[in-house]
Amino acid sequence: QVQLVESGGGLVQAGGSLRLSCTASGRTFSRRAMAWFRQAPGKEREVVATISWSGGSTYYADSVKGRFTISRDNAKNTVYLQMNSLKPEDTAVYYCAATTEAVAGTSPYDYDYWGQGTQVTVSS
Repeated sequence: QVQLVESGGGLVQAGGSLRLSCTASGRTFSRRAMAWFRQAPGKEREVVATISWSGGSTYYADSVKGRFTISRDNAKNTVYLQMNSLKPEDTAVYYCAATTEAVAGTSPYDYDYWGQGTQVTVSS
């Protein structure tokens, strides 16, 4: 089993920044691809960014490309999401996810473990 705990959400004005963290415990972290998803009220859960187990391969949704950066520190069992130039449409619950694979997918069904989520609210 892998347990994931997110932190770093909050309320920020448009144009501001937040950094989300996700710390994993349990089974081996470093061999797992990770991702951040988000879900706004009334909408489906969507991928925000993914990162391979080595950190050498990343993917970003078009809506966040150039504004968000995903990274990981395997020594700390932690994955990060740096969010800059935030917009009101970024408001959502953000979830950290882990897969048993080394390469990340973009569908929620590709992931086996989920955190509890952290709320990000961007005011206009």
